[in-house]
Amino acid sequence: MLTQQWNRCLEIIKDNLSTEQFNAWFDPIVAVSYNDNHLTLMVPTQFFIERIEEQYFNLLKGAIFRVFGKDTKLYYKVSVAKDSQMKVADAGESAILKSAAKSSSVLPMNPFASQEYEDIDPQLNLRYTFENYCSSKCNLLPLTIARAIADDPQCKTYNPLFVFGTTGVGKTHLIQAIGIRIKENNPRSRVLYVPARVFESQYTSAVRNNKVSDFINFYQSVDVLLLDDVQDFAGKPGTQNTFFHIFNHLHQNGKQLVMSSDCRPSDLDGMEPRLISRFKWGMTVELSKPDYELRREVLQLKAEQDGLELSEEVLDFIATNVTESVRELEGVMVSLLAHATVLNSELTVELAASVIDNCVHIKKQRQLTFDYLVDVVADFYNINTDDIYGKSRKREISDARQVLMYFAKIEAQMSSTNIGLRLSRNHATVLHACKQIEERMSVEDKLKDEIAQIHSRL
Repeated sequence: MLTQQWNRCLEIIKDNLSTEQFNAWFDPIVAVSYNDNHLTLMVPTQFFIERIEEQYFNLLKGAIFRVFGKDTKLYYKVSVAKDSQMKVADAGESAILKSAAKSSSVLPMNPFASQEYEDIDPQLNLRYTFENYCSSKCNLLPLTIARAIADDPQCKTYNPLFVFGTTGVGKTHLIQAIGIRIKENNPRSRVLYVPARVFESQYTSAVRNNKVSDFINFYQSVDVLLLDDVQDFAGKPGTQNTFFHIFNHLHQNGKQLVMSSDCRPSDLDGMEPRLISRFKWGMTVELSKPDYELRREVLQLKAEQDGLELSEEVLDFIATNVTESVRELEGVMVSLLAHATVLNSELTVELAASVIDNCVHIKKQRQLTFDYLVDVVADFYNINTDDIYGKSRKREISDARQVLMYFAKIEAQMSSTNIGLRLSRNHATVLHACKQIEERMSVEDKLKDEIAQIHSRL
């Protein structure tokens, strides 16, 4: 009888959802009891409860009231796997159907509290340690906070830690150093480093394979989560919503979260406000561009590691002229190493100047800057660059602006969020522009030819 009634509820729900939504969120649910107007449902995880009551409030309530009656109270039980056996944990009464005070014997609980997991691969690069992380006044604060977290994971003063800064200033190295130190001090600690794009790819795969609950279970089991390049979540509401619940679970259970981004939380475009607010809960700290002292220390460390003997004059010259990022400094040192070992060249200031000039030239060829793209597109269409940045909707300017967005996305590999920020637009506008150009190129030979000409100029 109960199974038939619940199946009737599922039929009502299924008629109002896509197949993917139904299979992901309702097909795994089982009705286990119905007594004295109390309906109890078995769900795979606590996250299912949060998701269902947040996204499918009216639909679930309507179906239950229609089949079981309007006096029905809904309770949940969560299945908990341990030692290859299935146990059950009470998860409490439904918030959406509560019509009376909770029974004192039913308490919300962490469904993973008693679950044991095997160790995981933390995905850490063992070169990124605190020992080879150079420091100076420009990065002393973030380094001090990172060491405090790594040396005492039980102290949650800086939870979450949100590190932001431009490309190449050492964000990845710093957050991985935290993970490495924690693992050194406690090898049993479940530490995981993951780039945001990998997280998003895993989530997409989980949805496609109907494994969302397994995906969430795994991430909720982590002790220290190191999430890199969180700005890549922009414009991905499904991934953001899932991470929101994972974030809440980890934070509420005293687990450490460390995140990095290319901009501060308040500047993240295309991100849900409730997620941004959580990024601000703990400590937000900036990694600035390397100052002279830091650049000099990086060069000295790299020279020692590579076995190069650089004069003070050469070190000063490089540190003075390569100022944007640590990554550029490392690139210059790699080139000098090649000259020294392959060509047996003397490492002089003149050679350093030539290498720096070549590196800048290579960078312009491989990584097109946004400003350079603006100049090329404006010159091709014979319009002022200020018009591209402006709000004019004239056809010729609007078309040129869309072409610029297309090249910034495809050729310069910029994110939609960053392109939008440069043009004072949102990421949705950028995505629409790129789609428009791609669709028009398939039917407009003139535009296709223009794109080819601009590409050849680049």
